[in-house]
Amino acid sequence: MNEKVMSGVRNVAIVGPYLSGKTTLLESLLFVTGAISRKGRTSDGNTVGDSSQEARDRQMSVEVSTASTEYDNVRLTFVDCPGSVEFAQETYNALIGVDAAIVVCEPVSDRVMTLAPLFKFLDDWEIPHLVFINKMDRANNNFMDVLHALKTVSSRPVIPHQYPIGQGEQLSGFIDLVSEQAYHYHPGAAADPVPMPDALKEQEQAARAEMLEELANFDDHLLEELLEEINPPQEEILQDLKMELGADLIVPVFLGVAEQDYGVRPLLEALLREAPDPSTTAERRGIVLHADAPLAQAIKTYYTPQGGKISLVRVWQGRLTDGIVLNGVRTGGLYRLMGQQQQPLTSAEAGEIVVLGRLEGIKTGDTLTASGDPLATELPKAEQMAPVFALAITPEKRNDEVKLSSAISKLLEEDPSLAWEQHGDTHEVILWGQGEIHLQVALDRLRRKYNLPMTTHQPRVPYKETIRKPASSIHGRYKHQSGGHGQFGDVYLDIKPLSRGEGFNFSQAIVGGVVPRQYIPGVETGVREYLVHGPLGFPVVDVGVTLTNGSYHSVDSSEQAFKQAARIAMQEGMPKCEPTLLEPITAIQVCAPAEFTSKVLQLVSGRRGQILGYEGKSDWSGWDCVSAYLPQAEMHNFIVELRSLTMGVGFFNWKYDHLQEVPDKLVERVIATSGNGNGNSAH
Repeated sequence: MNEKVMSGVRNVAIVGPYLSGKTTLLESLLFVTGAISRKGRTSDGNTVGDSSQEARDRQMSVEVSTASTEYDNVRLTFVDCPGSVEFAQETYNALIGVDAAIVVCEPVSDRVMTLAPLFKFLDDWEIPHLVFINKMDRANNNFMDVLHALKTVSSRPVIPHQYPIGQGEQLSGFIDLVSEQAYHYHPGAAADPVPMPDALKEQEQAARAEMLEELANFDDHLLEELLEEINPPQEEILQDLKMELGADLIVPVFLGVAEQDYGVRPLLEALLREAPDPSTTAERRGIVLHADAPLAQAIKTYYTPQGGKISLVRVWQGRLTDGIVLNGVRTGGLYRLMGQQQQPLTSAEAGEIVVLGRLEGIKTGDTLTASGDPLATELPKAEQMAPVFALAITPEKRNDEVKLSSAISKLLEEDPSLAWEQHGDTHEVILWGQGEIHLQVALDRLRRKYNLPMTTHQPRVPYKETIRKPASSIHGRYKHQSGGHGQFGDVYLDIKPLSRGEGFNFSQAIVGGVVPRQYIPGVETGVREYLVHGPLGFPVVDVGVTLTNGSYHSVDSSEQAFKQAARIAMQEGMPKCEPTLLEPITAIQVCAPAEFTSKVLQLVSGRRGQILGYEGKSDWSGWDCVSAYLPQAEMHNFIVELRSLTMGVGFFNWKYDHLQEVPDKLVERVIATSGNGNGNSAH
């Protein structure tokens, strides 16, 4: 009891795949601990978590939700994280601020694969985590089969802490493998101790032996006891569980039905008894708690309709008070969150997760100090996920264009896995994210929070064009008479293709001053202006133009006239040079479990990709990475199809690599679908 009072804070993330029941588990945890008097339901839109309108519209978590409660004199702050892979950045940013994580999953062996990236992140960051197999009343698989599947995706030993009594919809209780006490579930109450069912003694013994053998790998004394067939005392087993879980050496597995509160109390007791306290977490992160100076880190940013910007922060050291100055910014309010409800505080101690108001200029992941000393050690932050899905966006009302960049900046502060660009070639505003739902949520926020409804379309591919053969002595003459001085320019140009990637080169070979030196820049300008929009309707690249001859008029010639003459020559000559269309090619690396590698190869090949090879992904056991060149035109929806082929876990990185000729059979279609042939038209 004293230990629980002393270690008075636990920060626990609730993570897991979409539809595993994380938000339902949070409701149960809050209800069982008395923080709420009535549980909400996701389908009714009245849960503490998922309180934003975007989450309720979709009945899924789209951002981090936080709620605090007290249990047995310990303050528990739960951080409910989105399950969809499209919102994984939210989850990763929040995980760096917690002491432990509950990984929620369903009792379906085939779906356990979806946990692989999450387990990888937890293990890379050494974040202690335990598994709660939810919905055990709907179990389609044997408990031990699910346990085995969990072992295939975890680099840490996965060990049972409990064993179920009953199978499928007949789930009636569990056996605690530490005490070997059986319990019977009761709706709305704690489970009762009952005698061990005779039919399960053998299975219980096997599961317990597995748990003890894994613990003995880290405890020589326990190993000796097992070798001498001595039954170790409960206190020793619990101490080992606490030590090994706290060091992220093992992954204990619990089970239950969150909707009925089954298994939730034992889970809470394990968190208090076995999960590490905040000082242990700080020590593991290399934060030496030697000073009273405040040290905190922003793990999530929100823009609220009433209070403006608020930042969810983990206090690593010292104490925060209302109005404290962090990084040179005076905070405007200190709160504890309960969903969207803010509970005012006067101070927050080391180890707590709280909300600070009006931290302008502070981004998610930033380290916060009272002095704002730029030399202070920056705390590590979660790696930024590269965007993989794009939409071109335009305000429905043209007058709203001036408000767009400010609103998008706030959107990106709330969700750093978004990105945007004003494309130089197509002049489109392009919003980048992690998938279609991710961008739809961002667009909903633009409409609701900032009154900026958008129209969207698939971004245009920035095609270019070039030429295949040269043309010589192309004549261009511009003559214009309209009273007073006329206009006269006369040029001969040679046009030739250049190697891919050389761009544009202009030169002159004028002899005898047939084109005076002062007019030659006008010729180059005319050529450059023409190349913005070539004969196929796209910007021209990899072309060399040489001014070889011409003539001028001593009175009527001007730089402007020679510019027009050059344009006329280019209009005349370029169609004779066999213009051809070029498309951007990306270098792409697609990563997925090895069992899906053949499907990934087919997906890339089916989109005109050129496979360069594949190899095992370093540090990812059982994963392959496929390297390929993929036309940018084939990238839209690539992530959607990849996820559907790989149970949602496949991902890719890409970057622009080179331009390549569009296959002849596709050229006409590209030109036709570009509308008026202008591949770089603006809205």
